[in-house]
Amino acid sequence: MDFERDLNPAQLQAVMTTEGPVLVIAGAGSGKTRTIVYRLARLVSSGVDPASILLLTFTRKAAQEMLTRAGMLLAMGPDGVSGVSGGTFHAFAFATLRRYHAAAGYPDGFTVLDAADCEDILGQVKDSLGIGKGDRTFPRKSAILGMLSKARNKEMDVADVISREAFHLLPHAGDMQRLGEGYAAFKAEHHLLDYDDLLFSLERMLVEHPDLAEFLRERHRYVMVDEYQDTNRVQARLTRLLAPGSGNVMAVGDDAQSIYAFRGASVDNILDFPNLFPGTLLVKLEQNYRSTQPILTLTNAILDNAARKFDKRLFSVREDGPAPELVRPFSDLTQAAMVTSRIRELSGRYPLHEIAVLFRAGYQSYALEVELGKAGIPFQKFGGLRFSDAAHVKDVLSYLRLARNTADFPAWNRVLAFVPGIGAKTASKIFAAIQAGDRAVLGKMAAKSAEFRALIEFLDVLRASPPSPADLLEKVVEAYAPLLAEKFPEDYPRRQAGLEQLQQIAAGYADLDAFLADLVIENPDEDRKKTREDHVVLSTVHSAKGLEWAAVLVIDLVDERFPSRHALSRSEDMEEERRLLYVACTRARDALTLFAPETVYQRQGGGCAPALPSIFLRELPPGRLAERRERLGGRAPSSLAACAASGPSFAARPARPAAAAPPASKAVPLPAVPPGKLGYCRHKIFGRGKIIAQLDGGKVRVNFPDFGPKVILADFLQMEDAS
Repeated sequence: MDFERDLNPAQLQAVMTTEGPVLVIAGAGSGKTRTIVYRLARLVSSGVDPASILLLTFTRKAAQEMLTRAGMLLAMGPDGVSGVSGGTFHAFAFATLRRYHAAAGYPDGFTVLDAADCEDILGQVKDSLGIGKGDRTFPRKSAILGMLSKARNKEMDVADVISREAFHLLPHAGDMQRLGEGYAAFKAEHHLLDYDDLLFSLERMLVEHPDLAEFLRERHRYVMVDEYQDTNRVQARLTRLLAPGSGNVMAVGDDAQSIYAFRGASVDNILDFPNLFPGTLLVKLEQNYRSTQPILTLTNAILDNAARKFDKRLFSVREDGPAPELVRPFSDLTQAAMVTSRIRELSGRYPLHEIAVLFRAGYQSYALEVELGKAGIPFQKFGGLRFSDAAHVKDVLSYLRLARNTADFPAWNRVLAFVPGIGAKTASKIFAAIQAGDRAVLGKMAAKSAEFRALIEFLDVLRASPPSPADLLEKVVEAYAPLLAEKFPEDYPRRQAGLEQLQQIAAGYADLDAFLADLVIENPDEDRKKTREDHVVLSTVHSAKGLEWAAVLVIDLVDERFPSRHALSRSEDMEEERRLLYVACTRARDALTLFAPETVYQRQGGGCAPALPSIFLRELPPGRLAERRERLGGRAPSSLAACAASGPSFAARPARPAAAAPPASKAVPLPAVPPGKLGYCRHKIFGRGKIIAQLDGGKVRVNFPDFGPKVILADFLQMEDAS
């Protein structure tokens, strides 16, 4: 091995520093894995016993890849460093607990539960406590376990997690807390551990048996942790408990790519590492081997406004390349056509599987999926369901299909499933009676079931209504709303957002048959777990982490979509949204295009409402992005259907700074709203508003003329000085 030839100076420093605590801040595309592999090889080649090295990762595949590559470097074959301990945090915890099960409080051993086992146990506890009996709105077992796991990993009360992430479940918070306590008691009584228990049980054992902890520290003289920005609190504490007395612990990660707070990851772990391990050597990997310099210049600028971070400036030897571009479609629906046009253009330079469209939430790609289907461009989707696969979308479309074709047996099966007392056999009899025009059978069924009679009457209303897709869909969504909440109690607000997106798509159609045909065109996508040749990739940003493409397009970069609406009231959430955008942009190797619609469809008003470009775009210095706007001939249309009917044309224009705010009174920072002085204020996103109430936690309720009432942290506002 020639370390100086194979590594850049920063990588070499991280590899050669084998004593003392080291924190490696590995920027996107900076050769993080290569650095870890060479450090493993360096340790072993210098005489360190592989068994004294502990490597902790987040996937078994990552650990195996690193060990294999290190063995090949040492010319020892893939098994050359097989003696290295570790793997994932959970696998290491299981192996250690099994070896020292008596010290862990399980003299006769323990059993690890899989997901099905956990649901079975929770069901037993639920039945024994009589919780949720007969309540069809009570969350499913899998959803409850997911919420309990979040609370455990975030180390928060279940009620607090629900209030932040699933407020619609707050009426059930007390019962879910009781279920969690009963579930924990059942596991303890029967010596059972679930996935989360492994980490907490290992921590408890090490704290209660300091002699065992010291033995493990002596055994593992070198500790290495990958993706440290993704650790939760207990994983960070375990790292400290396992760190050898010599302090030979190396953490590798990137604070700017910490985007999994919803799983319990805490960016504070990596930011606080130098304080927790005195004498830490900080090494920054800033040379990027993926992207062109124009892309990196933009991503550096996105991070410049981060509140707390390790300063770094990514650079590349690939200095040439097209500048990232900002495209301003007239609306979020015409955006789909413009993205499709851009994909066609890029496909002349790159194969389709080297082109990716990224978005904040899965439902945001619905309009694009329809447009790609119409254009015959194959795609596959990572993260979130394709609209044509989502159960709630299939449900509402079934009503529309029956409005056009009463012989649609699959659609009848779907809608009849919502009628109590109707199973598969009865549904088949009803369908046969409908086809035969047997009014006697249908009349008898209607007399027995008020719900069935209401369904038939509702379908008659749909069939008699004008065939406007938007109008019909509005009727269906309104009627379906209680069924949605009942069928999907744990996440119906998210699904409702998807239905609103579907209504947006429907507003662009005048013909119901064309609308239904475009939605049911099946995109060939048999294997959705692997990237397929000649398929455009559609992906949420979370699912895109760790991947890269030649060309990346990021859509819906407007406030309340990216950043998401919920992030506006919590500064830490806003910072994570910034990191999400950084992750999205750093997936691109050669070409990056950002889309920020000028208007978004609002179902309530039936038209397009102005939208502000994402605050992260408005913060950029002038000149960072070249801008193109969609031009529409004639006067501005009053409905989205008119918006969609207008053909896009592009006008290239130089980048320009964000529009200046209107003149205002002298503004002063607002650390706290003084009681009794609930006056006017300004917000970066919503503009001028009036404070109408002061709330707990440093929050206020503000009425903004163009956006309505919002609850926002006072720190995000500026008071107007009446003087």
